Amino acid sequence: MRIISGKHKGKILSAPKKLPVRPTTDMAKEALFNILENRYYLDTKKVLDLFSGTGNIAFEFASRGCENITAIDKNFHCNKFIMQTAADLEYNINVKKMDCLDFLEKTKSNYDIIFADPPYNFEHYQQLKDNIFSKKLVRKDGCLIIEHDANTCFDAENLELRKYGSVHFSIFAN
Repeated sequence: MRIISGKHKGKILSAPKKLPVRPTTDMAKEALFNILENRYYLDTKKVLDLFSGTGNIAFEFASRGCENITAIDKNFHCNKFIMQTAADLEYNINVKKMDCLDFLEKTKSNYDIIFADPPYNFEHYQQLKDNIFSKKLVRKDGCLIIEHDANTCFDAENLELRKYGSVHFSIFAN
């Protein structure tokens, strides 16, 4: 896993092999961030990274100047890796060990960009999307991005689907 652009462009990050994760591929991540950087000034945005895993997406936002990032994952070892790597790279990432759906029920915050990368066998994609929008967690002119495989489909307005190999991003504008 590497940081594609920004302050730490090209930096290789080696997560422990025991983490139960599937990091977003570099090709898909680069394409996604090209889209985001054409739409937003990332350094001014408040970002939520759900199902953070290795922190791959949070680190990319941080490297590109985003300073208000919250990363949520329920796995202790994932959180430990994110916290240690963020400290090493001097990134200000707020890491919380929590189930993502529980976090969404309890949070009072809202965000410009929410990125969610649940396991591909996740059974609650629609609930995840519905909870985020019913609680108004995405700010005006913000977006929700859900990474998923080809077997997941959403019926929704304001949906943009991008495919990069086996990685699919459903982008919901607000």
